[in-house]
Parts: sequence; C-alpha cells; structure tokens
Amino acid sequence: MNEKRVPPRNKRLQGLYAITDPLLCGERLIGKVSAAISGGIRILQYRNKHASLAQQRKEALALRSLCREHGVLFIINDNVSLASETDADGVHLGQQDDDLQHARERLGEDKIIGISCNNRLDLALGAQAEGADYVAFGRFFPSRTKPQAPPADMQLLERARQELHIPVVAIGGITPHNAPALLATGVPMLAVIHGIFAARDVRTAVQDYVRLFTPPS
Repeated sequence: MNEKRVPPRNKRLQGLYAITDPLLCGERLIGKVSAAISGGIRILQYRNKHASLAQQRKEALALRSLCREHGVLFIINDNVSLASETDADGVHLGQQDDDLQHARERLGEDKIIGISCNNRLDLALGAQAEGADYVAFGRFFPSRTKPQAPPADMQLLERARQELHIPVVAIGGITPHNAPALLATGVPMLAVIHGIFAARDVRTAVQDYVRLFTPPS
C-alpha cells in the first residue's frame, strides 16, 4: 500500500487553528491569545489588515515570541513581507494575495505557506502542485467574519482526503456542536475566529474545541 508522503514541516499542521480578529481582540490581543494558547490551540494566524504597518509589526513580534515560547505555530495572514521581517513560521495567502512562488522565494523552503481555496478542489490541487504546505476550505457553516464566502460541503473534504497529500484546514462558522461532522471526514485542522475570540472565557472556549480532537478512551 502506497502511503501519501507528507513533508516534515507539515506534520505539525494539526489541531485547533485560531485566527485573530482586530475587532474581537482589540487592545486585549496579547491577553486573549495567551488564554487561547493556555486552552490548547496548536496554530495561530495573526490577521489585522487595517492597522498601520508599525502596529502590525509590533503585534506580530509580540505574538511570535509568545507562540514560540509555547510551541505554537505562528502564521501571518496575507503579508509575506511581515512574515519575513518577524521570522514567523509562515504565511497564509488568499486567492487575491501574493503569488505562492514569490512567497516561497522570499520565505524559503523551511517556512509554511497555506492557501485559501474556498470551495474548489481544483484550486487546492493547483496549490499543492506549486508547493503549498496546506490548503483551507470554507465556509462550511454561516460565518460572521465572511458571510458572503461561497459555501463548501462535506463531500469536498472527502474528495480532498482522497486527492491531496497536504493537510487541510476547514473554516467558516465552526462551533463545538458542528465541528464533529467535519472531524469525521478526517480533516486535521479546524480554523476558528469568532468561536474563540468572542467568548467571555477564551481558554474554556478553546478547550471545548480541543477535546473534540481527542477520541474518548
């Protein structure tokens, strides 16, 4: 039986993937991320497209140090230059963002590059062929962050499991109640924004997701 090869840097791409939101985090960004890390997130993506470059750099450096201290992967949203300047673990790119090949040339082979593929497997196959480390599909449920994003379905994840050899992250309106259906398809990562950073108790909210990744003994 031929086992699909997974590049070494991809083996850490599993678990709960938290994405920051400037409106939900605000001045409590570091505190909320600290609580999320304490709860058990495995990956953090810093996303703040509207702040000044100086603020983005300051926040990214602080988050990078925090994540590195606790063994959490730190990803920058969209901005290859910021990822390079702050020595982040990688960058996540949308379909309208920087070119994957340019990002790889800028960041090097050891950094992680993720690509948003909406609800299209063909985009994911193309990203895989170009050297992406993971792809993201969604939205799977109604999303407060991107309500107009095209819907994706469970069959997409089933097909991805058969045709992709890089990890997949599902995103879009994921709650502890609907997450099990996604995890049942074998998807290794779930990305959450509002369900984490809008919670009164971020640590407990994260724990509610994290326990879903551990099968009952």
